[in-house]
Amino acid sequence: MAYEDHTSSELAEMLKQRGLVSSGNKKERISRLIESDSSGLIGTELAGLERFQNKFPWATTPVIAVVAVLLIGGSVSAFIYSDEILSIFEGEPSYDLIDFDPTQARAFAEGLVALGHPQWQGRMSGTQEEHNAAQSNFDNFTSFGLSATMDSFAVPMFEIQDEPRLSICSPGNSPLGGLAPCSPPDLIAGGSETEFVHREEFVIQGYSGTADIRYQDQTGVTDLGNGSAEQNWSNAAHTIGLVYGQGGVTSNTDIFLLAQANDLAGLILVTYAPDPENPPNNCKIPGENGRCVPYFKSVDTSRFENFPDGIPFIMVSDNVGNDILDRVGNGDDLIALYTDVDNQGDRNVRVPCGVLPGETEEEIIFGGHHDTVYSGPGAVDDTSGTATVLELARQFAKLGEELGEPKYTIKFCTWGGEEEGLHGSKAYVSQYQPSLQENLRLYINLDMNHVDIDLENRGNGLWMFGNDARDTKHIRGIVNTFESENPMGLADKYNINVDTLDGPKNGPDGMPYNSDHGPFVYDIQREEGDDPGRAIVCYGSGSWEYHTFHDDMDRFNEESLAVSGIIYGTYAAWLSW
Repeated sequence: MAYEDHTSSELAEMLKQRGLVSSGNKKERISRLIESDSSGLIGTELAGLERFQNKFPWATTPVIAVVAVLLIGGSVSAFIYSDEILSIFEGEPSYDLIDFDPTQARAFAEGLVALGHPQWQGRMSGTQEEHNAAQSNFDNFTSFGLSATMDSFAVPMFEIQDEPRLSICSPGNSPLGGLAPCSPPDLIAGGSETEFVHREEFVIQGYSGTADIRYQDQTGVTDLGNGSAEQNWSNAAHTIGLVYGQGGVTSNTDIFLLAQANDLAGLILVTYAPDPENPPNNCKIPGENGRCVPYFKSVDTSRFENFPDGIPFIMVSDNVGNDILDRVGNGDDLIALYTDVDNQGDRNVRVPCGVLPGETEEEIIFGGHHDTVYSGPGAVDDTSGTATVLELARQFAKLGEELGEPKYTIKFCTWGGEEEGLHGSKAYVSQYQPSLQENLRLYINLDMNHVDIDLENRGNGLWMFGNDARDTKHIRGIVNTFESENPMGLADKYNINVDTLDGPKNGPDGMPYNSDHGPFVYDIQREEGDDPGRAIVCYGSGSWEYHTFHDDMDRFNEESLAVSGIIYGTYAAWLSW
């Protein structure tokens, strides 16, 4: 196996085995190893072989002969310490499944949901609710007997400062005349007003601006279809643009940039079902009778030089969107839209971590995000993942007491700022990039690792994937053990899918940059040619309520968290003890 095929941390270990300086980037480490080879440091290689034979006393003379042949090639350390060769000599690993208490995980989730906003229920990044959740996690980590840290990062963040309002009005036909359309006297004289319910019928979108559009302004509404025809946007200047979008037809970022470039007075995104026979999940929520419930979406903040501070940006349900189009866009009714959002500054998000110190500075990090969308409790997204991280932290604190110090330092972190652009994990990786590039062995992300109770309609699968086949090979082995032992009967109820995604970033066979694992995979690289970070991720199925006000504890299924908790926790424990 050539040096180039090893990770930077593996190269560092080879240098340490030779008694050489192990710091530097991957290219520097390879150069140092090649220089060591050419210097004829055969005694160090033989010492490595001796350590190998001491570790595996059953090693036979033929095995030593094979190694001796490889000595001539000057790459014995790479051979001896490669995962592939060790697995050949050791045979199939034996995995001891860790414990996981779903009841305790539910208690953690209920505690976090209770910290939500008194009106809107969410724990939006940068708010007191998000900070309270971070502090609660910190306190839990210390109560388990772990040491704990709390980082705070100032990141671009918006703040909703008042309850938004949306309504449309049909002017009256007063015999007195002279009344301003939809003014209070006009409403008394025969006008009618329809007020829409915040969170249930409309929600603010990420980085919306502030505006107070009143009936007397008589602001028009322009139908922009799905927003893909850019030539239509110039005709929408100084009006409210109405965009029908679903399933990524056009992104929030694209349409908000177009609204900014074309001086729109406001922007309304309508969620709907393009194919009624196959509606999106937010159009299938029980109790809504097929209504497409509006949900929160953010924007890619890196694409804005500055956020438009005067353009309100909301999403409405399909029936509200149709009302606005029929009565205002194509009729004589008037619209009023009020938002009070400060999108011009930075706000602090928190990152608490529980720490189980190990024999080395090399790290395994578990992570989930404790923030939610502003407009819902976020029981699945991602209170479920955070509750799993907390229960794993509790279990690993007990393992530390029973088994002693692990090989790796193990951290349990929860992130603020995920919903608006992975801000917390990005800032954390940026802050600790040199150390992470040197020492991160594995990042484990738990984001909506939850399967809904309604298995018949929503599926019963979990998707586990990683960007390194050496990790996913072990995950498959642990899944086999899990299915054989069937703890709590879980293997009979849930399907587990494991994939290796080692292709290009965001490619069909590559790791997506869509949750907090992204920075640990891609932003960890300091120079061209550095290895990406190694990560494994779990997503569940069934979250129709995702990013809506319905994402509460009513459908919370704590037992499903045990699947990924046990499997990923077992891998971390196997690596560490």
